[in-house]
Amino acid sequence: MNTSDDRTTLSLDRRDWFKRGGLFAAGIGAASALALPARSFAASMSTQSDVDMLNVALGLEYQAIAAYQVGAESGLLQKPVLAVAVEFQGQHKAHAGILEATISKLGGKPVAAGKPADYHFPTDKLKNQADVLRFAAGLEKGAASAYLGTVPQFHNRALAKAAASILGDETMHWAILLNALGENPVPAAFIA
Repeated sequence: MNTSDDRTTLSLDRRDWFKRGGLFAAGIGAASALALPARSFAASMSTQSDVDMLNVALGLEYQAIAAYQVGAESGLLQKPVLAVAVEFQGQHKAHAGILEATISKLGGKPVAAGKPADYHFPTDKLKNQADVLRFAAGLEKGAASAYLGTVPQFHNRALAKAAASILGDETMHWAILLNALGENPVPAAFIA
């Protein structure tokens, strides 16, 4: 039987856990799964195809960074929306940084980032904030789908888990962008 005292204790325990950085530690744990030591057992379980998939993911992260830069510089975003776009871009930069480090630690060579013009974004079709949000939402959905297809392909299960963590972030971005457009933020029960 739950009493109000039990609920208060549970609530205090959660607050205490958050204060101690439990969430931060959980996030670092997921990210550090990507940053494997070069000679670790987990690194030895990786294959060239794992490195190749990480490079594809890195290319997608560079594309997202460039896309958010285009959106930020467009002059079409209202201040609160611009702030979210810059935050999302920062998260993509964090993804790219950990992917670069992991590829290098696994003996691979990270792909190079392109300039925004290299991606041939449809900038001529971006006429208002909704156009920019729809463009970003499409990229986030594509990234989520790409990670979803990649996760089960990894030979190294630690890499699969870390990629799934990034997949979750891409999906949250997509949902938030859809919501900002006034659309259903969860349009389906599954990501395709």
